[in-house]
Amino acid sequence: MFKNITLSLYSLLLGLMLSPLCRASSDVDRLPDYQKVAGVSGNLSSVGSDTLATLISLWAEDFQRIYPNVNMQIQASGSSTAPIALTEATSQFGPMSRPMKAKEIESFEQQYGYPPVQLKIAIDAIGIFVNKNNPIQGLNFEQVDAIFSSTLQCGATQRLNRWQQLGISSDWAKLGFQLFGRNSASGTYGYFKQHALCEGDFKREVNEQPGSASVVQSVASSIHSIGYSGVGYQVSKARLVPIAIEGRHYIAATRENILSGQYPLSRYLYLYVNKNPLKPLATNDAEFLKFIFSKQGQKGVEKDGYVSLSTELAESQLKKVGLAF
Repeated sequence: MFKNITLSLYSLLLGLMLSPLCRASSDVDRLPDYQKVAGVSGNLSSVGSDTLATLISLWAEDFQRIYPNVNMQIQASGSSTAPIALTEATSQFGPMSRPMKAKEIESFEQQYGYPPVQLKIAIDAIGIFVNKNNPIQGLNFEQVDAIFSSTLQCGATQRLNRWQQLGISSDWAKLGFQLFGRNSASGTYGYFKQHALCEGDFKREVNEQPGSASVVQSVASSIHSIGYSGVGYQVSKARLVPIAIEGRHYIAATRENILSGQYPLSRYLYLYVNKNPLKPLATNDAEFLKFIFSKQGQKGVEKDGYVSLSTELAESQLKKVGLAF
């Protein structure tokens, strides 16, 4: 009962946190157009989240069309690599699908004397994927935990190991789950562990993948597979399963439900930067950030399957680094 109350409160708080923002963010055309400036050339680099790899690449390609003399290097090895790269000054940008941990911020601050700046750049949702021919109608948090975890901290009394335990009567339902998920370097891994497993531990049987796309492709390849990944990585042979906090009040991972805050596995995505509070950003860094929060940049967010920011939130993020539209 306590776990169910906790999950319900979490859903309510998430809805209260995201709903006003997302209702305002549905009209990306309210954002200003990016204005080209002179003197932008040279190298930019991004090290961090695999979840954000496609979005960063889209932004880089569009930015390079405006500034052909800019070269951007992108390394997407997981969110945990971003703080290290920023601290060691091997990258200007650190995309992360989770907030930095206290010890990561502390390491950076010991090096520079000030903390890194966290910028919210988009809203994401994590989905549960099954093969497109799997008839499962939906799952609640208790069932998701019983499928993926060994600790059962969300209220279940026994682990789920086969599809027939979920009421599926097909011949293949006697097969055990083939489980897929992200590796521990990923922010997606940490978020799912915290919110879907109630801070529990994953089963050893979960096949950890280095990328979000490979999770979904693996699930698509066999009827008895199930995995978690960002909803933007959906492919034709895989299907997103609606999720309920409890019972059977399933909520699909549609744009509308993510915008309203109803879908329970939603989160912000971040970009961290090294901004000395006493100095302005370098021109290249500043213009790339202004592009990200412009109409063109946030249309890239929507193109990659995420939820764009409101004008108000985009403006507030730029102010964190001393910039304005």
